[in-house]
Amino acid sequence: MAQLLVRDLEESLVDKLKRRAHSHGVSAEEEHRRILRDVLSRPLAGKVSLIEFLLSSEGEAASEVELDLSRSRDLETRQTGF
Repeated sequence: MAQLLVRDLEESLVDKLKRRAHSHGVSAEEEHRRILRDVLSRPLAGKVSLIEFLLSSEGEAASEVELDLSRSRDLETRQTGF
């Protein structure tokens, strides 16, 4: 298997990785592999909309956000004239 060495990381980022690894019961190296595998196995579908993000597992932290789509449509109608 190949190896990857990542240099010049912010200490706060390394600390976050170690805390995350600890919470998952794995080493920081294994957590790093899991993060890379997860992110790089996603399809390159371009940018996601705000709604797609909020509905995704990455947007779980924003679960308390309420969306008022009717207001968005009203604003869009005023801006575009349609």
